[in-house]
Amino acid sequence: MELNQFTANWHYPTAIRAGIGRIKELPATCQELGMKSPLLITDPGLADLPMVQAALANCQQAGLKCGLFSQIKGNPTGENVTDGVSAYWRGEHDGVIAFGGGSALDAAKAVALMVGQDRPLWDFEDVEDNWLNICTEGMAPVVAVPTTSGTGSEVGRASVITDSEHHIKRIIFHPNMLPAIVILDPELSAGLPATLTAATGMDALSHALEAYCTNGYHPMAEGIALEAIRLIKDYLPRAVEDGNDLEARAQMMTASTMGSTAFQRGLGGMHALAHPIGALYDSHHGLLNAILMPYVLKANRSAIEAKLTRLSRYLALEDTDFDSFLDWVLTLRKQLDIPHSLGEIGIDAERVTEIGIMAEQDPSAGGNPIKFDAQQYADITLSAIHGDL
Repeated sequence: MELNQFTANWHYPTAIRAGIGRIKELPATCQELGMKSPLLITDPGLADLPMVQAALANCQQAGLKCGLFSQIKGNPTGENVTDGVSAYWRGEHDGVIAFGGGSALDAAKAVALMVGQDRPLWDFEDVEDNWLNICTEGMAPVVAVPTTSGTGSEVGRASVITDSEHHIKRIIFHPNMLPAIVILDPELSAGLPATLTAATGMDALSHALEAYCTNGYHPMAEGIALEAIRLIKDYLPRAVEDGNDLEARAQMMTASTMGSTAFQRGLGGMHALAHPIGALYDSHHGLLNAILMPYVLKANRSAIEAKLTRLSRYLALEDTDFDSFLDWVLTLRKQLDIPHSLGEIGIDAERVTEIGIMAEQDPSAGGNPIKFDAQQYADITLSAIHGDL
């Protein structure tokens, strides 16, 4: 297969430049948005790697005064955002390059938002009409460059940021948080270890699957979710098995972007639980979604059985019913070495009641096909802790 067939310019939901080697276009992309002094925001694990250093060098050779900020946790905090804003103003920057996985992208988008505000970050939590309080004129332009295939934050209008004081993840939202231009270069994800490829890929699956199963009316998003799930089925195992399989990397990067595009329709119980568990235990978001997936699907069975039967036919599974789809999920997780239970990654039953209450209150719970109460979410968590499916 010719790899250049994965090169394209898309304009949905924002301007997307997909293709191998397109990271070379980063300086011109920044200049297109009027940037002369962008701040590249990434995570500590990427900051010293050749891909980031090359991006900085290319920008500087093009005459851009490009700075670097990388003090970001795996679950980015409000303090990380505040520090990023300080770095932005200290370096007299005029735009943001969001470079990395979901944590870096979420933090970078929040920094780009907050450089133009005179109110604290939590005033813009996605509750009621808080987003109307945002001063859009002061927001910095963003170029997003994902290096993983999972969160799809590059096409998201929100950031998930941890409130360290209250141990809760909060969603910061505004439509203008959507990056102006996205560069999808699958070569940037080629060095991702197999374990992270698996966890982030399952995160992409959780986005597409919950978007497909939610009850909201959005046929376009539903169609995108369907095809994203098919791409993940066909290409995630290949990407995990061989990280240098650029066809698989390209298709997974696309599937990740599609999953995030689709979940404007809504998410559900996987994310409603993953958010509080991640905040309380500082666990990897994608891995949590991967572990929780079959338990939440089973709890939702009565509401999603017909949909998953239809999805099974689209995926060309040997049998096309709910049980067959659930078996496919379990087989995929085993193939990717995803743990079967939360207990295997150190999550205990001590805080299940608290998790249940937080999950019921999480914004993602509103999209779940069944309205679970706090006790039901606690029960699902307990099942996932013990591996009781």
